[in-house]
Amino acid sequence: MDEEYDVIVLGTGLKECILSGLLSVDGLKGNVFVLVSLVVFYRNDYYGGESTSLNLIQLWKKFRGNDKPPAHLGSSRDYNVDMIPKFMMANGTLVRVLIHTDVTKYLYFKAVDGSYVFNKGKVHKVPATDMEALKSPLMGIFEKRRARKFFIYVQDYDEKDPKTHEGMDLTRVTTRELIAKYGLDDNTVDFIGHALALHRDDRYLDEPALDTVKRMKAFARLSAVYGGTYMLNKPECKVEFDDEGKACGVTSEGETARCKKVVCDPSYLTNKVRKIGRVARAIAIMSHPIPNTNDSHSVQIILPQKQLGRRSDMYVFCCSYSHNVAPKGKFIAFVSTEAETDHPETELKPGIDLLGPVDEIFFDIYDRYEPVNEPSLDNCFISTSYDATTHFESTVTDVLNMYTMITGKVLDLSVDLSAASAAEE
Repeated sequence: MDEEYDVIVLGTGLKECILSGLLSVDGLKGNVFVLVSLVVFYRNDYYGGESTSLNLIQLWKKFRGNDKPPAHLGSSRDYNVDMIPKFMMANGTLVRVLIHTDVTKYLYFKAVDGSYVFNKGKVHKVPATDMEALKSPLMGIFEKRRARKFFIYVQDYDEKDPKTHEGMDLTRVTTRELIAKYGLDDNTVDFIGHALALHRDDRYLDEPALDTVKRMKAFARLSAVYGGTYMLNKPECKVEFDDEGKACGVTSEGETARCKKVVCDPSYLTNKVRKIGRVARAIAIMSHPIPNTNDSHSVQIILPQKQLGRRSDMYVFCCSYSHNVAPKGKFIAFVSTEAETDHPETELKPGIDLLGPVDEIFFDIYDRYEPVNEPSLDNCFISTSYDATTHFESTVTDVLNMYTMITGKVLDLSVDLSAASAAEE
């Protein structure tokens, strides 16, 4: 391999693919080299890395140790079970990234049936319209009036127009102080902070309110399209470093591909990352939709930490045969959270109890890591492990931060969102 590449991307997980696409579009077209190796427990002769999708036989082998699932679950090839499933927020960052890379012309989007929140022991639909908000049992009539005033403030807020600030500097005023002005009760705050703003715990309450207001206002494989090179099933990848400690290439099967920068997930450079937590998850195969979700075939349910007496939120994700991930009549549900114990079966019980009867259920805990290296010194750009959330926002934030470190530029995502209007099959 005599050619020197601008960037070598190790892995084909979601983050690696988004970065490959962004870098290809950015002028590295034809000069992004993607190399896949043996990752942790199983050989990668397929795309996806930790965020891969498995058929039933692969799923059974991963969690049960053999490749003979029971016949009553249906054909293995009818299953396509994401290991780290997430929804796209309709006007969220990932959609803007996909439009920026022009990949939306190759994709079809399908709207989720509903988003729900766990409150006072029950599952409630997150209101999507004014009428739903008026009818929602999440708030009493007087609380709805107070919340309406708050929502109007958020809707009208313009960072560049002081007239909309009502005398508050949201870079200094905390979210707790902003909410206190409107007299909202704790359950409403839970709903706003976790189901609308998608915060993962309550730390946001004591942080500047601007981020929460922006979040509320806001409610693929890319590189191949632009000429990147892919090599699957490359074993024993080793990042090579020069005398100055800078990454200069990747060696596999006796050949070294030279490069200026290396992009990878934490599993490739374990001496340059630190453990920051664990995710507990359950994967359930069911023959029915989740109860109390209007027979929805695709939903997310957010269980705020305070409702469960925990330090972090819990998430339920469900999709079904209507999304071509399971045989006719089957549903796939996931329950995930930041692990606080060594017992996922017990810890995930509040979310599992919402599912109703399950045909099969698998439990797992995986470690989360973040980089501790200085990319400007070693030319290594390492992603952070996937978290427990059911949406892509934190994932894409990490990707965009990495993009800026790699290129020295902030990606302009001021795109026309109508370019990715949802298409229902």
